Amino acid sequence: MKDNKKQYHALALFSGGLDSMIAIKLMTMQGIKVTAINMNIGFGSRTDVSDIMRERAELAGAKFLVLDVRDDYLKKVLFNPKYGYGKHFNPCIDCHGFMFRIAKEYLTELDADFMVTGEVLGQRPMSQRSEALGLVKKLALDEEDLILRPMCAKNMEITKPEREGWVDREKLLDISGRSREVQLRLAAEFGWENFQSPGGGCLLTDINFTKKMREFIEHNDLEVEDIDVLKNGRHLRLPNGSKLVIGRDKNENELLEKAINHKYIKIKADEIPGPFALLSNSADEEDFNLAARIVLTFAKTDISTQYSVHMGEKILKTTPLPTREEAHKYFVI
Repeated sequence: MKDNKKQYHALALFSGGLDSMIAIKLMTMQGIKVTAINMNIGFGSRTDVSDIMRERAELAGAKFLVLDVRDDYLKKVLFNPKYGYGKHFNPCIDCHGFMFRIAKEYLTELDADFMVTGEVLGQRPMSQRSEALGLVKKLALDEEDLILRPMCAKNMEITKPEREGWVDREKLLDISGRSREVQLRLAAEFGWENFQSPGGGCLLTDINFTKKMREFIEHNDLEVEDIDVLKNGRHLRLPNGSKLVIGRDKNENELLEKAINHKYIKIKADEIPGPFALLSNSADEEDFNLAARIVLTFAKTDISTQYSVHMGEKILKTTPLPTREEAHKYFVI
């Protein structure tokens, strides 16, 4: 039974989207302390949106915590999911089970009592079917029924937080399916206006990103440091097997320049407006020279003029390709 002297504490898996915000709000409205945990698996956003997520967690009444689980995710989930992939490279069931298992391990460390998520029964065809939620529970080793889904709790079997009176089940919801009507109504009631997912969804469900990733792992082992490179730029595979990545705008140029990755050398044309680029450090002379010409082709250059290009520690003088179309045949996507 409920101990009226105790303030219960929930760990919420937090994506920054509306469903997870409402799930937290339903808990804080019952006087429950919530820590919103964003599990950084590496594929949630092309840019750092942690400040936006922190604001939204706090708006819903929770403290915010980011856990970097990228290395474990690559080693334990992405390439060998027990329950397979969705339409692209998304092992959603195994991913959710992995996240809950991590959260469960933090219950003692953070002095928390149970776990919360914004999942809605039937909202997503692969990971939020009743059967799939049961598999997630199994993967999470949740033998004590500590996973609570406030958005659809009344459509599911009772959990320990409800059974023990830590949470009032009557104040939880019975949403199911893909309609957003209830969520939008509640957002209006709470006075929330900017609540779209800051990460734009999981990149593993994006066909173009997964094509880039599949092509990459045909040539290299995927490591944590490769993820940020895969998220940005035009990706080209040159004739002799080296990878060239070219920034498409100022933001991508900056992100690629900040990338710390032992597989690449950095490329920048000297004293002319143009892209920042990365090239496999194993590139042979032919690919090395071609990479310089392609980078110049996407800069503000004249095809009849030679330019200096910084190629790692070297400087190469060369000319652009006659047309950008000549570079297109090397594009990965």
